[in-house]
Amino acid sequence: MAASIERLKQRAEFLHVAAARRKWVTPGLILQAATSVTAQDTPQGFRVGYTASRKVGNAVARNRARRRLREAVARVMPVRAASGFDYVVIARPASITRLFDDLTADLTSAFDGLARKHREKAAR
Repeated sequence: MAASIERLKQRAEFLHVAAARRKWVTPGLILQAATSVTAQDTPQGFRVGYTASRKVGNAVARNRARRRLREAVARVMPVRAASGFDYVVIARPASITRLFDDLTADLTSAFDGLARKHREKAAR
């Protein structure tokens, strides 16, 4: 595997990504994206944050959902993620029970959907 994936840790970073209003919803997760505020500092990489609300379940379920999402991100994002971007992956209740292959397919389709949406917006 390549270098470790940098993480979003502060609330302000999560709010910045949410304010960009670029998201794609799949059955297993929600992917939000925004250009990084630290793009000049780390132009070669991307950063990822994970979140799971109480709607997902109790603490054990939320932690399991985040662990599954971290593994899916480790497999998909090094190939799909654009450098200079921040991403937030939000767990959904199905993140726990969904087959792992389907969860990685959800993440891949979310990247494709965001890219398609960005191209359409740029073409206008």
